Amino acid sequence: MNTIQSVLLSCRKVAVLVMGTAAIICSSTVMAAEAAHVLIIQDHRFQPAELVVPSGKKIKLSVENRDSTPEEFESHDLNREKVIAGKSTATIFVGPLAPGRYSFYGEFNEKTAQGVIVAQ
Repeated sequence: MNTIQSVLLSCRKVAVLVMGTAAIICSSTVMAAEAAHVLIIQDHRFQPAELVVPSGKKIKLSVENRDSTPEEFESHDLNREKVIAGKSTATIFVGPLAPGRYSFYGEFNEKTAQGVIVAQ
């Protein structure tokens, strides 16, 4: 093996090591960004009514509607709305959020279905 072949082999090993490290970092970042926070709709109310999430990160909300009727997750603060059929689950992505309080409600049962996301 001459010197050029030896250098190329070393460069290839370094490139493989760098790509592997980058893949591990990227996959752990994706997993952290997609950690689900669960909201349950039951008896036309959100549970928990106050959900604390980390600020500065993309949030995955898993909204499970246990009622037999549909509900609409609505939030002007988060600029999101999504109809969730009865006895089903929907996923809603929000953020990254600045620290603060973000209200949401169920448009079909607005008097009882109220909640807030607290980013801190």
